[in-house]
Amino acid sequence: MSLPNDPIILFSYLNTLLRDEYDSLDELCRSLCVPKEQIEEKLASVGFAYDSNSNSFK
Repeated sequence: MSLPNDPIILFSYLNTLLRDEYDSLDELCRSLCVPKEQIEEKLASVGFAYDSNSNSFK
Protein backbone atom coordinates (compact mmCIF):
# COMPACT_ATOMS: atom_id res chain seq x y z
CA MET A 1 0.00 0.00 0.00
CA SER A 2 1.35 3.39 -0.87
CA LEU A 3 0.72 6.57 1.07
CA PRO A 4 -0.80 9.66 -0.52
CA ASN A 5 1.85 11.90 -2.04
CA ASP A 6 0.07 15.20 -1.39
CA PRO A 7 1.01 16.35 2.15
CA ILE A 8 -2.47 17.70 2.96
CA ILE A 9 -4.15 14.45 1.94
CA LEU A 10 -1.43 12.53 3.80
CA PHE A 11 -2.15 14.62 6.92
CA SER A 12 -5.84 13.72 6.81
CA TYR A 13 -5.19 10.07 5.96
CA LEU A 14 -2.67 9.54 8.76
CA ASN A 15 -4.80 11.29 11.36
CA THR A 16 -7.71 9.04 10.43
CA LEU A 17 -5.51 5.96 10.82
CA LEU A 18 -4.10 7.23 14.11
CA ARG A 19 -7.59 7.92 15.44
CA ASP A 20 -9.18 4.67 14.28
CA GLU A 21 -6.47 2.00 14.16
CA TYR A 22 -3.15 2.86 15.81
CA ASP A 23 -2.11 3.88 19.31
CA SER A 24 1.01 5.73 18.15
CA LEU A 25 2.90 7.01 15.14
CA ASP A 26 5.60 4.40 15.80
CA GLU A 27 3.03 1.60 15.61
CA LEU A 28 1.56 3.01 12.39
CA CYS A 29 5.00 3.33 10.76
CA ARG A 30 5.98 -0.23 11.73
CA SER A 31 2.72 -1.58 10.34
CA LEU A 32 3.04 0.32 7.04
CA CYS A 33 6.82 -0.25 6.79
CA VAL A 34 7.43 3.47 6.34
CA PRO A 35 10.25 5.38 8.08
CA LYS A 36 8.82 7.68 10.74
CA GLU A 37 11.27 10.42 9.75
CA GLN A 38 9.97 10.37 6.18
CA ILE A 39 6.41 11.05 7.33
CA GLU A 40 7.44 13.68 9.87
CA GLU A 41 9.59 15.55 7.32
CA LYS A 42 6.89 15.54 4.65
CA LEU A 43 4.25 16.88 7.04
CA ALA A 44 6.66 19.37 8.62
CA SER A 45 7.17 20.85 5.16
CA VAL A 46 3.58 22.11 5.30
CA GLY A 47 3.59 23.03 8.99
CA PHE A 48 2.32 19.90 10.75
CA ALA A 49 4.00 18.08 13.64
CA TYR A 50 3.08 14.90 15.49
CA ASP A 51 1.64 15.38 18.98
CA SER A 52 1.93 12.19 21.02
CA ASN A 53 -0.52 13.43 23.66
CA SER A 54 -3.35 13.58 21.14
CA ASN A 55 -1.87 10.90 18.85
CA SER A 56 -2.34 13.14 15.84
CA PHE A 57 -0.63 15.59 13.58
CA LYS A 58 -1.43 19.24 14.26
